[in-house]
Amino acid sequence: MILNQILRLSSIFRSAVSTQLRRNIGLSAIVFNKAKELDPVQKLFLDKIREYNTKSKQAGGPVDAGPEFQKEMNESLARLQRAYGGGDLTKFPEFKFEEPNFEDAPK
Repeated sequence: MILNQILRLSSIFRSAVSTQLRRNIGLSAIVFNKAKELDPVQKLFLDKIREYNTKSKQAGGPVDAGPEFQKEMNESLARLQRAYGGGDLTKFPEFKFEEPNFEDAPK
């Protein structure tokens, strides 16, 4: 009887310790990755993304897009406006839903 209780407590203790170890190892891995320097490929990739972001903000649209891109985009927008009835196709549409009136429903 006492041996069963000791074994049961040891298994509970073992599971609690393993859970804590897993959590601590997981957190220390995250901290270690943040502390170390990025490898050269990751650093180059992040630098290019940041460079593209600044160029995109300066250009106000696609980066390094020539006049043929703008012409093609205008043609596509005109085709879509003819097909779907006009409107501003460069922004997301706004939906307005009215609340149904259940009080005036016919019985």
